[in-house]
Amino acid sequence: MLSRFLPAPGPARVLTGITLVHTLGQGLWMALNAIYATTVLHLSPGQFGIGVGIAAGTALAVSTPTGHLADRIGPRSVQIWSFIALGPLTAALLVVDGFAQYVAVVSVQGIAYSASRSARMAMVAGLVPPEQRVSVRAYLRATGNVSVSVGAALAGMLLAVDSVGAYKLAVAFNAATYLTTGLLTLLLPAVPAQPARPGPALIVLRDRPYLTFIVLDGLLSMHNLLLDVVLPLWVLHHTHAPRWIIAAILFTNTVAVVLLQVRAARGTDEPSAAARASRSGSLCLAVACVVFALTGGASAAVAGTLLLVGALAHVLGEIRQSAGSWGMSFGLAPEHAQGQYQGTYAMGADLGKMIAPALLTWLVIQHGTLGWIVMAVGFALVGAAMPAVVNRAVRGGGAASDPVAA
Repeated sequence: MLSRFLPAPGPARVLTGITLVHTLGQGLWMALNAIYATTVLHLSPGQFGIGVGIAAGTALAVSTPTGHLADRIGPRSVQIWSFIALGPLTAALLVVDGFAQYVAVVSVQGIAYSASRSARMAMVAGLVPPEQRVSVRAYLRATGNVSVSVGAALAGMLLAVDSVGAYKLAVAFNAATYLTTGLLTLLLPAVPAQPARPGPALIVLRDRPYLTFIVLDGLLSMHNLLLDVVLPLWVLHHTHAPRWIIAAILFTNTVAVVLLQVRAARGTDEPSAAARASRSGSLCLAVACVVFALTGGASAAVAGTLLLVGALAHVLGEIRQSAGSWGMSFGLAPEHAQGQYQGTYAMGADLGKMIAPALLTWLVIQHGTLGWIVMAVGFALVGAAMPAVVNRAVRGGGAASDPVAA
C-alpha cells in the first residue's frame, strides 16, 4: 500500500522522506513564526515584517549564486551543509535579544535556506532520469502538503498551551528537523560536481527565453496567494457566505493536491507538453476567478456553492500549472547548470509571492467583480504566452546551449 503513495525505492523515495521531515518543521514554524517574534522576542509587528522582508530579499539575491555553487561543488554537499547550518541558526532564535540580532539571524538563515532549496532541485535533476523528474517533483509536493498540515496541527496544540516554553519548544523542534534532513541527505548518492567552463559563470542570466519563462511563471504563481490571502477577505467583506467556507476551501485544496498532483504531472516532462499544461492550468485559474466574481451579492447558499466550485477549478489549475512549471524549469535547463537554473527559477515564484498580496488584494477588494475579471484575463493571457516562449527556447537552445559561445 505504501508503494502506491510513494515513488519507487531509491533516491526518489529518500528525497520524499527528506521532504517529509523538512516540511513538518516548516508547517509548524509558519503558524508560529509571527507569534514567536512578537510574543517571545517582543518585536513590534512592523519590526517583524521588516525582518521577514530583509530575509526574503537576501534569499532572493543569492538564489542564483548558491545554485551555481551547487553545480560547482556538488548539490549533495551544499544541501547537507546548508541544512546543518540551519539547525543552529534556527536555535539561535532562542537567545536573540533585540531587533538587530533578529535581523542578522534571519538574514543568514535566508542565505542557508536559499542554498538548500537550489541544491534540492539540483539533486532531483542529478539523481532522477529526465522523464521522471516532474513526477518525482509532484510526489515531493504532495508529501509536503501532508506534512505541512501535520505541522500546522502541532502548532495548533502549542497555541492552545500558549506559553513561552511551548513556543521555544517549537523553535527547538524546527532546528532538529533541519539537522535531521541534513543527516538524511547522507543516504543519497553524490551528484558529480560540474567543472568550470569557458565563458561567464552565471549563464542563466544570459538565457533570455528562460528568463522570460521565469517572469511569466512568476506571474502565474501569484494564484498561490488567492486562497490564503485574497479569497478570505472577499468572503468576509463582499459575500454573504458563512465564514467557515474559508476553512472548507483550504481543506479541499490540500486534499485535492495530495490526491491529484502526481496524476496531473503525467506527460509534462517534455518542455512543449509542459507549456501546454501550464496554459490549460491558467485557463482553469481564469475560470475560477470568474466563478468567484459571481459570488458577490449572491445568497449565502448560492455564494457558498459557487465558492466551492471556484475552489475546485482553482486547484485543477494549480496542479496543472505547477506540473507544467516544473517540466519547463527542468527541460529548458542544460544538465551541467541545473543548480543555477533551478535557483533562478525559484526567484520567479518568490517575486510573485512578494507582489501578489498587494496587487491581487487591490484588484479584488477595491474593484470587486471587475477586479476578478481583470485577474482572469491576466492569467489566461500569461498562460497563452507560455508555448510561444518555450518554442523559442527550444528552437534557439537558449544562451546556455553553448557555454563557450555564451
